[in-house]
Amino acid sequence: MDKLSTPKEEALTPFDYTLSIIGGKWKMKIMYQLAFHGVTRYGELKRRVPGITYKVLTSQLNDLESDDIVKRVEYDQTPPKVEYSLTLRGQSLMPILEEICKWGVHNVPDSQTLNELQ
Repeated sequence: MDKLSTPKEEALTPFDYTLSIIGGKWKMKIMYQLAFHGVTRYGELKRRVPGITYKVLTSQLNDLESDDIVKRVEYDQTPPKVEYSLTLRGQSLMPILEEICKWGVHNVPDSQTLNELQ
């Protein structure tokens, strides 16, 4: 078998697939900001996700766009204007993220604050 083919036993499970879409440190934070604020320009999104670098934000947005979670609209003007929003597919993930958030609210140790968790 060549290196490019994927054996059946290595195929992603639905759980693995979902994690591949929303996993990592930043994707859920980006999705949350877009869900909460709606259509958002790149610079504003950068300000709303503390600690993320421009390079990582661009990379994560590209991943989310290629997975049809985020829609990118670029306007032909000077200075350049780019806006991001959740697609319907991205919006369908929000109940899952809300449940993760609720779990965190009920299970965060008393010794930790929300700022320490971010």
